Amino acid sequence: MGNTEKLTIVIEPDPILHQISKEVESFDENINNLLDKMAEIMEKFDGLGLAAPQVGILQRIIIIDAEIIANEEKKPLPKTRYLKIINPTVLEVSKKTCTIEEGCLSLPAIYYSIERPEEISIEYFDEQGKKHTLKANGLLARCIQHEIDHLNGKIFTDYTSSLKRKLALTKLKKIKSRM
Repeated sequence: MGNTEKLTIVIEPDPILHQISKEVESFDENINNLLDKMAEIMEKFDGLGLAAPQVGILQRIIIIDAEIIANEEKKPLPKTRYLKIINPTVLEVSKKTCTIEEGCLSLPAIYYSIERPEEISIEYFDEQGKKHTLKANGLLARCIQHEIDHLNGKIFTDYTSSLKRKLALTKLKKIKSRM
């Protein structure tokens, strides 16, 4: 998996954001270290979720700040702050959809309204390799879908018109030139 010491957010149009991530095969200390680093980066940049490809690692690993989501939706706080999702498989999505504005740490300052299913059921593994099933709705469901898209080489602008994608890339090039 390489050195996780110098991880940073990968910014579009980096080709890694458009590649399909590989399944995690071994649940070891490297996974825990990566998840810890991803949590730090996500917190530093005020993100709700982060997928491993966004830090340059093509592994099917997601971390979501479940505490912030619970606060946003005025729901009870989860047992642990971070939802750690490894090798997720989508089991079911609702037919009912909703459209909400999304942003992404890999596309800073870009926001578009995206239509997604309101509910999602997934099967995944935690950092110890234990299998779980999760049914989510609202912001958590949206966040999970957004991050799973990253694992599949998709970004949220893929759901917009070609004009909006082109405008986003132009804006990102200006942002990158100032970094």
